[in-house]
Amino acid sequence: MSQRLLHTPEGVRDIYGKEYAYKLHVEKQMKSCIRLYGYEDIQTPAFEFFDVFSREIGTTPSKELYKFFDKEGNTLVLRPDFTPSIARCAAKYFCEEKRPLRFSYIGNTFTNTSNLQGKLKEVTQLGAELIGDPTVEADAEMISMVIRALLSTGLKRFQVAIGDAEYFKGLCEEAGLDEDTELELRSFISGKNYFGAQELLAQRRVAEPYQTRLLKVADLFGDMGSLSQAAAMAGNARSLGAIKRLEKLSSLLKQYGVEEYASFDLGMLSKYRYYTGMIFKAYTYGVGEAVVKGGRYDRLLQQFGKDAPAVGFVIVVDIIMEALSRQKVQLPIQEEIKELTYHEKDFADKLAQAQRLRSQGIPVVLLPQEDAK
Repeated sequence: MSQRLLHTPEGVRDIYGKEYAYKLHVEKQMKSCIRLYGYEDIQTPAFEFFDVFSREIGTTPSKELYKFFDKEGNTLVLRPDFTPSIARCAAKYFCEEKRPLRFSYIGNTFTNTSNLQGKLKEVTQLGAELIGDPTVEADAEMISMVIRALLSTGLKRFQVAIGDAEYFKGLCEEAGLDEDTELELRSFISGKNYFGAQELLAQRRVAEPYQTRLLKVADLFGDMGSLSQAAAMAGNARSLGAIKRLEKLSSLLKQYGVEEYASFDLGMLSKYRYYTGMIFKAYTYGVGEAVVKGGRYDRLLQQFGKDAPAVGFVIVVDIIMEALSRQKVQLPIQEEIKELTYHEKDFADKLAQAQRLRSQGIPVVLLPQEDAK
């Protein structure tokens, strides 16, 4: 047998033993927390039609998708992101439903990133979506649920950074930027590439004071003071409306008792173009990536035939596990498996003993005497 067959491809890995037991424990804790908010489990396919994740939807770039064909010649993709799948499902089965829908899910996603990035190409994501509720109260529920879920894993030192896509869109609209320039500028600002952003605005001959305002967006982060600064900088109703909504969100988070874990970052922008309002990411030390990503996507479901606002988030379980390990958070040790050895003559007695222990929730393995260590 080729040794190559014993190894996994780049970007995927095996998980087993105690590591997998810890991962299952963390998943259970977070799922239980989300369940307390009234969210029901949903499962969608691991692969979908290519159009579910097309450029028009505004999700993962085509070059990062795992694409293949079925026997009928349809182009299919392994899901890189749960949100479009949930949106499609909600539009199909709940098209006429008027009451808000609350879904939670867990499963693996697949992104064909470059090997040079050193990222996993298959990760486990756990998340929730609230469909049909446009209010800031729904936004606050999401942020609160994220914070409670992270606390349930044992993490203590983390921060949820909150922004709003409408604020940036308002500034771009005020400056007269076209959609392509806005997308390019968003990439520079979210990556904190100030020189790239400055060069782009100069090339597009964006006039002052708009150029300065757009460049300062990346510096608008912190507490409520950053919102006041952002409001003073904006001269359009769209951006000011976003600030007003964030101020109300801050007040609601205080009522939830989670305000110490939240901050604001108007320069935080997502690569997913379907976000239309509040966006957020959660960070903790020990890992360089966000452990949670989410936001409001009020127009995504229209792509699938249902006109409904929505907000949601996804927790990347694998990054959570890495953070817990690096922060040396002690997780409950799973109960040891009890071993019972038997001879052929006493098998019935040992089996009865094993059955009694199993009925008490104690894991037991039966071993023939010659195999016992």
